[in-house]
Amino acid sequence: MKVVLTLDELRSAKSDLLSPLGLVPTMGFLHEGHLSLVKQAKVECKSVGVSIFVNPTQFGEGEDLEAYPRDLPRDLRLLEEEGVDLVWVPTIEDVYPTDSQTWVVVEELTKRLEGEQRPGHFRGVTTVVTKLFNAFQTDRAYFGQKDAQQALVIQRMVKDLLLPIEIVVCPIVREEDGLAMSSRNAYLNPEQRRAAIVLHHALGDAAERFKNGERDAGVLRRSMLAVIQDEPLARVQYVSVADPDTLEEAQGEIQRALLSMAVYLGDTRLIDNEMLGID
Repeated sequence: MKVVLTLDELRSAKSDLLSPLGLVPTMGFLHEGHLSLVKQAKVECKSVGVSIFVNPTQFGEGEDLEAYPRDLPRDLRLLEEEGVDLVWVPTIEDVYPTDSQTWVVVEELTKRLEGEQRPGHFRGVTTVVTKLFNAFQTDRAYFGQKDAQQALVIQRMVKDLLLPIEIVVCPIVREEDGLAMSSRNAYLNPEQRRAAIVLHHALGDAAERFKNGERDAGVLRRSMLAVIQDEPLARVQYVSVADPDTLEEAQGEIQRALLSMAVYLGDTRLIDNEMLGID
């Protein structure tokens, strides 16, 4: 496995790799969710690259940029064990030159859910992902379903910009009790960690209702909210039953939907989601 720091080093190292190249963009502090993306890329691609970069432009005021967990030596050890070919660990200056003026913005899909709660977040995501795609000149890129809106936004961006890249969205990886794996889980104290399973329970309750024939979006939304509110340590930011293509909030009878939520446990903000009616 080759680890490079500068863009020139990346481009030189990439020239030695076989195609197709699969890219897994990360912010580091890797867990099994990230490694599942690497494993999928290894199955489908002849070469696999990973980026490790805590992107400052997707963090809003008061968010956890400085506190975001980092452990580069551990990350590199895990990636080498998975057989990754190339890892880029750029500096902020590598990715954002001091005179940088250009942003990539996806308009409608970023106005709701995470975009509404975190203004400017997706502008940072789509800009940095475009830069990573350009730097690696990748054939495929792998993202997790846990960030469902992000995956949808990136798919839209790739389509709109005519980028010759296949976006592969991989299933959510969960802990044994159902909590979606996230780097931010490390912030939870033992009591909060116990309570965090409420997100999975809320989604599961709504999914079970849907399986048993409930089709009213309002009923499903209220059922999720009720489960979360029954946990004293949990504070709801939003629960949503949305169209899985447009992310517009669903009303009345549905046949398919994206269930999603953002919930605080103490100061830690967790998200989770589940698709309904989609094979």
